Amino acid sequence: MALPTRAAIERLDPVFAEMAAASFQLAEAEKELTPRERALLRLVADVCEQVLGLPFELHVRAALDSGLDADDLRELIRFVSYDSGYPAALAALERLAEIERVHGLPGPTGQRHRVNADGTGSPLPAAMRAEVQALDREFADYMDLQSRMRGDMSRIGVRERAFATMAVDVLYQTLQESFRAHVGRALGAGATPEQVRAAVRATAVYGMTRTWRAMIVLDALLAELAPA
Repeated sequence: MALPTRAAIERLDPVFAEMAAASFQLAEAEKELTPRERALLRLVADVCEQVLGLPFELHVRAALDSGLDADDLRELIRFVSYDSGYPAALAALERLAEIERVHGLPGPTGQRHRVNADGTGSPLPAAMRAEVQALDREFADYMDLQSRMRGDMSRIGVRERAFATMAVDVLYQTLQESFRAHVGRALGAGATPEQVRAAVRATAVYGMTRTWRAMIVLDALLAELAPA
């Protein structure tokens, strides 16, 4: 059974289909991001917004066409679960498995990273950990756990993870401490300022006014963080 295409959207509303196609065509023309990065960002948005119907099916297909596989998609969902919330991530995992089953798509091979839930410490920067511990020690312990459990992920690259968390920040409008940290991580992973801007622009199809606000914050951050 084939996955739905633009024709399915046109049957719902041809005018909307035309508007959506033009909007996504402009997003696809973005040269600063790879097709894989664009596919990952769409899936992150779907999980965070809980848009798990037709758009999620189309984005799963686009991700597979971009070279991602079922194991990659699961690592992405695991990765964003601490920001999207575990219930939202679980709903996305359930829907992904359903799409694979209904449409005969390849499922996961079982490849996984080491969770290290029983370990100690955290890969978070020391200054960030100290700041959070000063706010609330138990919450800091939870942050340590979340970061530690993701420390050995490798299927989704550091730059991709940074872009993913930046997208979460835009969608949830958490444009202070976490956004600053994630922009800094993207730059540290080798992303250029224009590539960072492109990752934020990619969220516009999920809510233009949120992206507008994020671009204002990003402009100031890049002036501060980007090398001269």
